[in-house]
Amino acid sequence: MKHYLLSVMQPAGEPPAPEVLEGIMHNLDVFHAELREAGAWVFAGGLHGPETATVLRAEEGGDVLITDGPYTESKEYLGGICLIKAPDLDDALEWGRKATLATTLPIEVRPFMGEA
Repeated sequence: MKHYLLSVMQPAGEPPAPEVLEGIMHNLDVFHAELREAGAWVFAGGLHGPETATVLRAEEGGDVLITDGPYTESKEYLGGICLIKAPDLDDALEWGRKATLATTLPIEVRPFMGEA
């Protein structure tokens, strides 16, 4: 069984209205329950916005530069992740399809290197 990362691509800007977000959160709860029932659940969670990030960069001489804020400006950012187990990419893409329907956001599906 391989592991796949489902990345939620959050658009920059204002979050959805509370009543819209409530429906999305309900859909995510249903999606996560389905993952658990299928034995595909590993982990999932949301992330705070990029303005809360601290970026560390290696520099010559072994120093590390620490800066506040996102590494780059973007129209979208990583808003959450879901780590799943799936036998192959086709199954992982099906979970990604369900995730995009639950969140109404773009989902990137990416395999981990190697075997679990």
